[in-house]
Formats: sequence, C-alpha cells, structure tokens
Amino acid sequence: MSSPNLREVLAEGEVGATVTVQGWLRSARHSKGLSFLDLTDGSSMAGLQVVAPPELVNYESEVRSLGTGAAVRVTGELVESPGKGQRVELRAGELEVVGVAPDDYPLQKKRHSFEYLRTIAHLRPRTNTIGAVFRVRNVAAKAIHRFFQEEGFVWLHTPILTGADAEGAGEMFEIEGGEEFFGRPTRLTVSGQLEAEIGALSMSKVYTFGPTFRAENSNTSRHLAEFWMVEPEMAFCDLEGDRDLAERFLRAVFRQILDECGDDLAFFDERIEKGVVATLEHIAETPFEHMTYSEAVAQLEKSGRDFEFPVQWGADLQSEHERWLTEERVKKPLVVTDYPAAIKAFYMYANDDAKTVRAMDVLVPRIGEIIGGSQREHRHDVLAERMDAQGLDREEYAWYLELRRFGSVPHAGFGLGFERLVQFATGMANIRDVVPFPRVPGYAEF
Repeated sequence: MSSPNLREVLAEGEVGATVTVQGWLRSARHSKGLSFLDLTDGSSMAGLQVVAPPELVNYESEVRSLGTGAAVRVTGELVESPGKGQRVELRAGELEVVGVAPDDYPLQKKRHSFEYLRTIAHLRPRTNTIGAVFRVRNVAAKAIHRFFQEEGFVWLHTPILTGADAEGAGEMFEIEGGEEFFGRPTRLTVSGQLEAEIGALSMSKVYTFGPTFRAENSNTSRHLAEFWMVEPEMAFCDLEGDRDLAERFLRAVFRQILDECGDDLAFFDERIEKGVVATLEHIAETPFEHMTYSEAVAQLEKSGRDFEFPVQWGADLQSEHERWLTEERVKKPLVVTDYPAAIKAFYMYANDDAKTVRAMDVLVPRIGEIIGGSQREHRHDVLAERMDAQGLDREEYAWYLELRRFGSVPHAGFGLGFERLVQFATGMANIRDVVPFPRVPGYAEF
C-alpha cells in the first residue's frame, strides 16, 4: 500500500494518527536535543515539519548529519504544531535515510536566479517556484482534457513528423535522412491543425494536444523551439461558434486552476507578480469584448499613444497594441476578428470584401494574444487560388484540397500555446521557466 502524499497529510491528517511519509529535505536544523526537518515530496507548496528525537536508533549515526536534499522515509505520530502556518507536524518514531546529499548539493536554502536554475533542470523542480509552476501546469492539462471531453470532442493524436507546412511560413526543422527514409522531405510539425481538419470532417469535433516545433531563431522570453499546442477543430462551425468555444474554454480552464491551485497561486501573487489571481478571476467570470481588426486599428490610432511599432491598417498587431486594447481600452479579454488576408495563413476563410479573412485572436491583459483561430476555407476553388497566390505546391497539399471535394462543410478551430497559458496563469516572466526542459536556440540540454 502506497504512503499518502504530503498534500493529503497536511489537509486531512488527524492529530494522533500514525503515518508514513517520504520525500526530500528542504532544510535540516539540528539543536542539542532535537532535529527539525522540513520535508517535501513535491505534492504541495507547504512542507511537513518532522521532529526527530534523539531516541531514534540512528539519530547520532545518520539523522544528525542530514542536510538539504537528502531523501528520507519517516513513520511517526501526527501532533498539533505549535508553530504558525502549520496545523500538524510529525514526531518521528522511525526514520530511514533513503538517499544522502553531500554538502555540494546545489539547492541550499537560499534564493537562486531562474537563469541559474535552468542550468540544473534535473534539480530545479525541487524549488518552491518551479514545483508550483509544474503543479499548475498539471492542473491546466487536466482542465483542458476535461473541458473537451465533456464537450464531446475526440482526442486526435496527430503526427510529429510531417511533410506539410501548416502555416506556409517555412520555419520548420528538416529531418536529416527523412527523404531517403520516407521518400519525401520530412520535417518536425509546427501544428496538428491540418490533420485535425481530417478528424473534424469525419468525427465532427476533435482536439489535439501534443508537442510542436518551430525553427525560429528567437531568443525572447516568449518563444520556445519545442512547445505544446492545443488545437480543437469543429465541423459545421463558423467563426462565431469558434469564438464562443474559445471563450468558454479559457474560462473553464482558469476556473479549475483557481479552484485546485490556491496555495500555489497565492505564492505567485506574493512572490512573482502582484494581481495574478485577480486577473485570473476576472477572466474566469467576465464576458469577453469583441471588435474587428479594423475597429481595433481605429481605436489604436485615436489612442494618442506613441507606440514603438506604428499602427496602420494591414500590419499585424504587436504585443504593445494588444495590451493597450485589453488593459486600457476595454479592460477585459478581447476577441479581435476579420484580419487582413495578407498577414494571415492560406487556409483562412476569405470574406466577401476580398481584403480580410475570418480569423480571430483572443487577447488577454499582460501578454496579449493567447489564442489564434479562424474559420477554415472550405471552398475548393477559393482555397486553391489562395495557395497559388502564396506560392504553395498544390501537389504537396493534395489531400487537404481533396477534403474540399468530398462532402466539404464549413469548419473552424483555434490554437493555444500551452506554455503561454501556463506563463499567464503563474505570472512567470520567461516562458523557459514553465516548461520542464526548455529548447531554445543554442540550448538543448537534459
């Protein structure tokens, strides 16, 4: 029978109960007659104080020499804690040293920079901050699956190796030997969207949730070379239906994070970014605002702000524009629709004005775009013309075009960068600190 984790013990353990717990020491303080050990197993922000008395058979031989990082298994009685901020502590009756940690253990009890922690990614989840990030990441993933499963979506596993460029932008990692092995040039996928359209046009509603890759030589705090994408796709759906799904999806995911990660979010609010909890509550409870791209540009032009990037119709909105719209103009999440065709992908549905497409971006305070989506072009001839105009090889996308010949229907979907969502929910400044093993230009350790 497995031992309870510390989260369960701290929440439900009764004074007088005998329990066995195990984990790693965040600190060890040895006085003349007792040792006080701060134990964590990664299941919660709070640790459990273990009081080790000298009556332990291995007290002098092992316990008194324990330091930060050591792994132990402890059996003892839960007693009422005299200290503030903790309901119970554990008086050890038996303590087994499972793994020692010498004095050169890198995570001594002091503050470490996030830059340094990235160099020891094999140990950094033991820190308060990164452990909290990964617990939020776990709940966010659970909430995503829960939302789509309850909405009747089928989880579709799309390929990591592909011959198609979903975005048509060319920023893909080429697989050496791919053409020899597969008989055609092969790349790491940047998106599962095109394959998700196959699923939607057979099963009505599907979603992907998996790793994607972008060969963009960017060293900013917002970009990774390897990241996870969530991409739902719905048949018999237009942009309005897509927009409604995106809003309900974000509210549901943030609601579950708020409900299940209270201690971790309180830590982020206190130590990382003030107001992060209030922002999440605001999004979870507030209807989103809507405006077209043309309306957004007009609002920006009238703002009187001297933006770093000039505002003009036909140019993509920058992060500073998106943040002004959400934080100062509407003061809530905002969905911007109907972007210029020239700055959007070939697969987006062309509007009758011949200038814009049925695209949308969901913008939130603090980071700007968090979701991008569109109604897909389901008309064969229009899609073929868009591909020709962008210089794409029809033969390479033959199956994608063929979907528009055999029972084509309006359909729509969106993409969410999972790490971007976790970064937003935690207030972490750098996206490299919300993924277990960051992959960026010049760095692929661990």
